[in-house]
Amino acid sequence: MKIAIASDHAGLDLKKVVVEHLKEQGQAINDLGTYAPQSVDYPDYAEKLGRAIQKGEVEKGILICGSGVGASVAANKMPGIRAGLCHDVYSAHQGVEHDDMNVLVLGGRVIGPMTAIELVEAYLAAKFTGEERHVRRLAKIHNLEERFCDKGTGT
Repeated sequence: MKIAIASDHAGLDLKKVVVEHLKEQGQAINDLGTYAPQSVDYPDYAEKLGRAIQKGEVEKGILICGSGVGASVAANKMPGIRAGLCHDVYSAHQGVEHDDMNVLVLGGRVIGPMTAIELVEAYLAAKFTGEERHVRRLAKIHNLEERFCDKGTGT
């Protein structure tokens, strides 16, 4: 499975831990930045990660900012992106199983490295159930995107 990871400056330290862990596990990682501690804007990195998923370059993404809130808001503006801010293992796997979450969002100033690794492992191991009720709900989300997204953005 190909995985993209991105962060702003506030998520950089946690991103480094997650990248190292995933590489040790033999995962193919596409690190989209940031690579330095200077202040950057999380929407730019949410867009990079979202575009990689939209283009099919990666299957899943991990996005990290200070609290996780801003990055989650930004990523969810993109059609086809289902980003979930998770700080507990249940949400990390249930978001995939029920909502086909394709971006795990973490708060670099909220959780520690061990929790982050547990969340990433739960997220990556989870599979969408495909149950009728979940498929029906995802179709409604897609319908919302179709009705409210600007068709002229090239997405």
